[in-house]
Amino acid sequence: MALHLVVGAGLVGSTTARQLAERGEQVRIVSRSGRGPTHELIERIAADATDGGRLGDLAEGSAAIYNCLNPAYDRWLTDWPPMAAALLSAAERSGAPLVIAGCLYGYGEVTGPMTEQNPLAATHPKLKLRADIWRDALAAQRAGRIRAVTEVRGSDYLQAQSIFSFFLGKPLLAGRRAFVPAPLDVPHTWTSTNDMAAMLVTAATDQRAWNRAWHTPSAAPATIRELATRFTEVAGAPAPKLTSIPGPVFRAAGLVAPAVREFQTTAYQFNRPFVMDSTAATTTFGLRHQPLDEALREAVARHRSAS
Repeated sequence: MALHLVVGAGLVGSTTARQLAERGEQVRIVSRSGRGPTHELIERIAADATDGGRLGDLAEGSAAIYNCLNPAYDRWLTDWPPMAAALLSAAERSGAPLVIAGCLYGYGEVTGPMTEQNPLAATHPKLKLRADIWRDALAAQRAGRIRAVTEVRGSDYLQAQSIFSFFLGKPLLAGRRAFVPAPLDVPHTWTSTNDMAAMLVTAATDQRAWNRAWHTPSAAPATIRELATRFTEVAGAPAPKLTSIPGPVFRAAGLVAPAVREFQTTAYQFNRPFVMDSTAATTTFGLRHQPLDEALREAVARHRSAS
Protein backbone atom coordinates (compact mmCIF):
# COMPACT_ATOMS: atom_id res chain seq x y z
CA MET A 1 0.00 0.00 0.00
CA ALA A 2 1.49 3.31 -1.12
CA LEU A 3 0.57 6.82 -0.03
CA HIS A 4 -0.76 9.29 -2.62
CA LEU A 5 -1.33 13.02 -2.07
CA VAL A 6 -4.24 14.47 -4.06
CA VAL A 7 -4.47 18.26 -3.92
CA GLY A 8 -7.93 19.53 -4.89
CA ALA A 9 -11.26 17.93 -3.94
CA GLY A 10 -13.35 18.86 -6.97
CA LEU A 11 -14.84 16.14 -9.14
CA VAL A 12 -11.52 15.16 -10.77
CA GLY A 13 -9.57 15.15 -7.50
CA SER A 14 -12.29 13.27 -5.63
CA THR A 15 -12.65 10.70 -8.41
CA THR A 16 -8.89 10.21 -8.51
CA ALA A 17 -8.77 9.71 -4.74
CA ARG A 18 -11.63 7.22 -4.90
CA GLN A 19 -10.03 5.21 -7.72
CA LEU A 20 -6.75 5.02 -5.80
CA ALA A 21 -8.53 3.89 -2.63
CA GLU A 22 -10.43 1.24 -4.56
CA ARG A 23 -7.05 -0.09 -5.71
CA GLY A 24 -6.05 -0.45 -2.05
CA GLU A 25 -3.83 2.65 -1.93
CA GLN A 26 -3.70 5.07 0.98
CA VAL A 27 -4.79 8.59 -0.01
CA ARG A 28 -4.52 12.04 1.51
CA ILE A 29 -6.85 14.50 -0.22
CA VAL A 30 -6.25 18.17 0.47
CA SER A 31 -8.66 21.06 0.10
CA ARG A 32 -9.15 24.38 1.83
CA SER A 33 -12.28 23.07 3.58
CA GLY A 34 -11.08 19.53 4.25
CA ARG A 35 -13.84 17.97 2.19
CA GLY A 36 -13.54 14.92 -0.05
CA PRO A 37 -14.91 11.42 -0.62
CA THR A 38 -15.54 9.11 2.30
CA HIS A 39 -13.50 5.89 2.30
CA GLU A 40 -11.53 4.05 4.97
CA LEU A 41 -8.31 4.58 2.97
CA ILE A 42 -8.90 8.29 2.31
CA GLU A 43 -7.73 10.90 4.81
CA ARG A 44 -9.31 14.33 4.25
CA ILE A 45 -7.10 17.25 5.19
CA ALA A 46 -7.74 20.99 5.32
CA ALA A 47 -4.74 22.95 4.07
CA ASP A 48 -3.79 25.95 1.97
CA ALA A 49 -2.78 24.90 -1.56
CA THR A 50 -0.36 27.84 -1.72
CA ASP A 51 1.63 26.57 1.29
CA GLY A 52 4.46 24.57 -0.29
CA GLY A 53 5.98 23.70 3.09
CA ARG A 54 2.75 22.21 4.39
CA LEU A 55 2.13 20.30 1.17
CA GLY A 56 5.71 19.04 1.24
CA ASP A 57 5.20 17.69 4.75
CA LEU A 58 1.96 15.98 3.71
CA ALA A 59 3.69 14.47 0.67
CA GLU A 60 6.58 13.02 2.65
CA GLY A 61 6.96 9.36 1.68
CA SER A 62 4.23 9.54 -0.96
CA ALA A 63 4.32 7.69 -4.27
CA ALA A 64 2.97 10.73 -6.14
CA ILE A 65 1.48 14.20 -5.81
CA TYR A 66 -1.58 14.99 -7.93
CA ASN A 67 -2.33 18.60 -8.83
CA CYS A 68 -6.11 18.49 -9.29
CA LEU A 69 -6.70 22.14 -8.46
CA ASN A 70 -9.10 24.22 -10.50
CA PRO A 71 -9.56 27.80 -9.26
CA ALA A 72 -12.40 29.89 -10.62
CA TYR A 73 -11.73 31.04 -14.18
CA ASP A 74 -11.87 34.69 -13.23
CA ARG A 75 -9.10 34.13 -10.66
CA TRP A 76 -6.67 32.08 -12.72
CA LEU A 77 -4.10 34.85 -13.15
CA THR A 78 -3.97 35.50 -9.41
CA ASP A 79 -4.56 32.03 -7.93
CA TRP A 80 -2.72 29.67 -10.26
CA PRO A 81 0.89 30.96 -9.94
CA PRO A 82 1.22 30.51 -6.15
CA MET A 83 -0.60 27.18 -6.27
CA ALA A 84 1.60 25.80 -9.05
CA ALA A 85 4.72 27.04 -7.24
CA ALA A 86 3.60 25.35 -4.02
CA LEU A 87 3.06 22.02 -5.79
CA LEU A 88 6.53 22.24 -7.35
CA SER A 89 8.00 23.01 -3.94
CA ALA A 90 6.19 20.02 -2.42
CA ALA A 91 7.52 17.73 -5.15
CA GLU A 92 11.04 19.06 -4.60
CA ARG A 93 10.88 18.67 -0.82
CA SER A 94 9.34 15.19 -0.87
CA GLY A 95 10.96 13.65 -3.93
CA ALA A 96 7.54 12.46 -5.13
CA PRO A 97 6.60 12.58 -8.84
CA LEU A 98 4.19 15.39 -9.72
CA VAL A 99 1.15 14.65 -11.85
CA ILE A 100 -0.78 17.62 -13.21
CA ALA A 101 -4.44 17.51 -14.25
CA GLY A 102 -4.16 19.72 -17.33
CA CYS A 103 -6.31 20.85 -20.21
CA LEU A 104 -6.09 21.77 -23.89
CA TYR A 105 -6.03 25.53 -23.40
CA GLY A 106 -2.27 25.74 -23.85
CA TYR A 107 -2.51 24.76 -27.52
CA GLY A 108 -4.52 27.87 -28.37
CA GLU A 109 -6.49 27.85 -31.61
CA VAL A 110 -5.89 24.74 -33.71
CA THR A 111 -6.67 23.69 -37.27
CA GLY A 112 -6.67 19.91 -36.94
CA PRO A 113 -6.77 17.08 -34.40
CA MET A 114 -4.56 17.76 -31.40
CA THR A 115 -1.81 15.37 -30.34
CA GLU A 116 0.70 15.76 -27.54
CA GLN A 117 3.19 16.99 -30.15
CA ASN A 118 1.16 20.11 -30.95
CA PRO A 119 3.03 23.26 -29.93
CA LEU A 120 1.78 25.09 -26.87
CA ALA A 121 1.05 28.20 -28.88
CA ALA A 122 -1.62 29.97 -26.81
CA THR A 123 -1.04 33.71 -26.48
CA HIS A 124 -4.02 34.84 -24.37
CA PRO A 125 -2.66 35.38 -20.82
CA LYS A 126 -5.03 32.87 -19.19
CA LEU A 127 -4.45 30.16 -21.77
CA LYS A 128 -0.69 30.74 -21.88
CA LEU A 129 -0.65 30.46 -18.10
CA ARG A 130 -1.69 26.80 -18.28
CA ALA A 131 1.07 26.11 -20.80
CA ASP A 132 3.59 27.92 -18.58
CA ILE A 133 2.66 25.76 -15.57
CA TRP A 134 3.64 22.69 -17.58
CA ARG A 135 6.79 24.31 -19.03
CA ASP A 136 7.96 25.37 -15.56
CA ALA A 137 7.39 21.91 -14.12
CA LEU A 138 9.20 20.19 -16.97
CA ALA A 139 12.11 22.62 -16.64
CA ALA A 140 12.31 21.82 -12.92
CA GLN A 141 12.53 18.11 -13.71
CA ARG A 142 15.19 18.60 -16.36
CA ALA A 143 17.20 20.72 -13.94
CA GLY A 144 17.07 17.89 -11.39
CA ARG A 145 14.93 19.81 -8.90
CA ILE A 146 12.06 17.31 -8.96
CA ARG A 147 12.12 13.59 -9.60
CA ALA A 148 9.50 13.35 -12.33
CA VAL A 149 6.52 15.19 -13.75
CA THR A 150 3.73 14.42 -16.17
CA GLU A 151 0.65 16.29 -17.34
CA VAL A 152 -2.64 14.64 -18.24
CA ARG A 153 -4.77 16.72 -20.62
CA GLY A 154 -8.49 16.33 -21.10
CA SER A 155 -11.13 18.20 -23.05
CA ASP A 156 -14.43 19.61 -21.72
CA TYR A 157 -15.84 17.32 -19.05
CA LEU A 158 -19.08 15.42 -19.59
CA GLN A 159 -20.07 15.32 -15.93
CA ALA A 160 -19.18 18.83 -14.75
CA GLN A 161 -17.48 22.16 -15.40
CA SER A 162 -18.06 22.59 -19.11
CA ILE A 163 -20.30 24.45 -21.53
CA PHE A 164 -22.56 21.40 -21.40
CA SER A 165 -23.07 21.48 -17.64
CA PHE A 166 -23.29 25.27 -17.45
CA PHE A 167 -25.75 25.91 -20.27
CA LEU A 168 -27.55 22.68 -21.24
CA GLY A 169 -28.01 20.22 -18.38
CA LYS A 170 -30.76 21.78 -16.28
CA PRO A 171 -32.95 23.16 -19.07
CA LEU A 172 -32.77 19.91 -21.06
CA LEU A 173 -33.83 17.85 -18.05
CA ALA A 174 -36.72 20.24 -17.45
CA GLY A 175 -37.85 20.05 -21.09
CA ARG A 176 -37.04 23.72 -21.62
CA ARG A 177 -35.17 25.34 -24.49
CA ALA A 178 -31.42 25.60 -23.89
CA PHE A 179 -29.64 28.71 -25.12
CA VAL A 180 -26.06 27.83 -26.06
CA PRO A 181 -23.25 30.34 -26.65
CA ALA A 182 -21.76 28.26 -29.45
CA PRO A 183 -22.60 26.66 -32.82
CA LEU A 184 -24.59 23.44 -32.46
CA ASP A 185 -23.08 21.28 -35.21
CA VAL A 186 -19.31 21.50 -34.79
CA PRO A 187 -17.48 18.31 -33.71
CA HIS A 188 -15.91 18.54 -30.26
CA THR A 189 -14.11 16.10 -27.95
CA TRP A 190 -15.69 15.52 -24.53
CA THR A 191 -13.85 13.81 -21.66
CA SER A 192 -15.27 11.75 -18.80
CA THR A 193 -13.94 12.70 -15.38
CA ASN A 194 -13.60 8.97 -14.67
CA ASP A 195 -11.26 8.62 -17.64
CA MET A 196 -9.33 11.70 -16.52
CA ALA A 197 -8.83 10.15 -13.08
CA ALA A 198 -7.81 6.78 -14.56
CA MET A 199 -5.21 8.48 -16.76
CA LEU A 200 -3.87 10.47 -13.79
CA VAL A 201 -3.44 7.29 -11.75
CA THR A 202 -1.77 5.55 -14.69
CA ALA A 203 0.57 8.49 -15.25
CA ALA A 204 1.59 8.46 -11.60
CA THR A 205 2.17 4.72 -11.25
CA ASP A 206 3.67 3.78 -14.63
CA GLN A 207 7.14 5.24 -15.19
CA ARG A 208 6.62 5.09 -18.97
CA ALA A 209 4.30 8.06 -18.51
CA TRP A 210 6.78 10.30 -16.72
CA ASN A 211 8.26 13.53 -18.04
CA ARG A 212 5.86 14.11 -20.91
CA ALA A 213 2.22 15.00 -21.49
CA TRP A 214 -0.62 12.60 -22.31
CA HIS A 215 -4.12 13.02 -23.69
CA THR A 216 -6.90 11.27 -21.80
CA PRO A 217 -8.73 8.56 -23.79
CA SER A 218 -12.10 10.10 -24.66
CA ALA A 219 -15.21 9.24 -26.62
CA ALA A 220 -15.48 10.00 -30.33
CA PRO A 221 -16.10 13.70 -31.04
CA ALA A 222 -19.74 14.80 -30.90
CA THR A 223 -21.48 18.06 -31.73
CA ILE A 224 -23.45 19.89 -29.08
CA ARG A 225 -26.66 18.84 -30.84
CA GLU A 226 -25.60 15.18 -30.90
CA LEU A 227 -24.53 15.26 -27.25
CA ALA A 228 -27.73 16.97 -26.17
CA THR A 229 -29.78 14.33 -27.99
CA ARG A 230 -27.90 11.47 -26.30
CA PHE A 231 -28.22 13.23 -22.94
CA THR A 232 -31.99 13.55 -23.15
CA GLU A 233 -32.37 9.98 -24.43
CA VAL A 234 -30.38 8.64 -21.48
CA ALA A 235 -32.38 10.83 -19.09
CA GLY A 236 -35.76 9.93 -20.55
CA ALA A 237 -36.34 13.65 -21.08
CA PRO A 238 -38.05 15.34 -24.05
CA ALA A 239 -36.05 15.77 -27.27
CA PRO A 240 -33.71 18.76 -26.92
CA LYS A 241 -34.77 22.23 -27.97
CA LEU A 242 -31.64 24.23 -28.70
CA THR A 243 -30.88 27.78 -29.76
CA SER A 244 -27.40 29.04 -30.57
CA ILE A 245 -26.88 32.52 -29.15
CA PRO A 246 -25.61 34.93 -31.84
CA GLY A 247 -22.07 36.19 -31.26
CA PRO A 248 -22.98 39.88 -30.72
CA VAL A 249 -25.66 38.96 -28.17
CA PHE A 250 -23.24 36.63 -26.39
CA ARG A 251 -20.56 39.33 -26.19
CA ALA A 252 -23.08 41.86 -24.89
CA ALA A 253 -24.20 39.42 -22.19
CA GLY A 254 -20.59 39.13 -21.08
CA LEU A 255 -20.64 42.76 -20.05
CA VAL A 256 -23.00 41.97 -17.16
CA ALA A 257 -22.53 38.24 -16.55
CA PRO A 258 -19.04 37.22 -15.32
CA ALA A 259 -19.52 33.54 -16.18
CA VAL A 260 -20.42 34.39 -19.76
CA ARG A 261 -17.53 36.83 -20.03
CA GLU A 262 -15.06 34.17 -18.85
CA PHE A 263 -16.39 31.65 -21.36
CA GLN A 264 -15.63 34.05 -24.21
CA THR A 265 -11.93 33.39 -23.70
CA THR A 266 -12.32 29.80 -24.91
CA ALA A 267 -15.27 30.21 -27.24
CA TYR A 268 -12.93 29.54 -30.19
CA GLN A 269 -12.98 25.87 -29.21
CA PHE A 270 -16.58 25.58 -30.39
CA ASN A 271 -16.46 27.64 -33.57
CA ARG A 272 -14.65 24.95 -35.57
CA PRO A 273 -13.73 21.29 -34.94
CA PHE A 274 -11.90 20.86 -31.64
CA VAL A 275 -10.73 17.26 -31.61
CA MET A 276 -8.25 15.59 -29.27
CA ASP A 277 -6.27 12.54 -30.41
CA SER A 278 -5.51 10.18 -27.50
CA THR A 279 -3.94 7.38 -29.54
CA ALA A 280 -0.67 7.57 -27.58
CA ALA A 281 -2.36 6.70 -24.27
CA THR A 282 -4.58 3.97 -25.67
CA THR A 283 -1.72 2.21 -27.45
CA THR A 284 0.85 2.63 -24.66
CA PHE A 285 -1.29 1.76 -21.66
CA GLY A 286 -4.25 -0.09 -23.15
CA LEU A 287 -6.71 2.38 -21.65
CA ARG A 288 -10.21 2.72 -23.10
CA HIS A 289 -12.70 5.49 -22.54
CA GLN A 290 -15.86 5.10 -20.47
CA PRO A 291 -18.92 4.43 -22.67
CA LEU A 292 -20.56 7.74 -23.54
CA ASP A 293 -24.05 6.78 -22.33
CA GLU A 294 -22.63 5.63 -18.99
CA ALA A 295 -20.86 8.97 -18.48
CA LEU A 296 -24.01 10.85 -19.50
CA ARG A 297 -26.07 8.88 -16.98
CA GLU A 298 -23.68 10.14 -14.31
CA ALA A 299 -24.11 13.68 -15.64
CA VAL A 300 -27.89 13.32 -15.45
CA ALA A 301 -27.66 12.11 -11.84
CA ARG A 302 -25.41 15.02 -10.87
CA HIS A 303 -27.75 17.58 -12.39
CA ARG A 304 -30.79 16.02 -10.72
CA SER A 305 -29.13 15.83 -7.33
CA ALA A 306 -28.14 19.50 -7.60
CA SER A 307 -31.68 20.61 -8.43
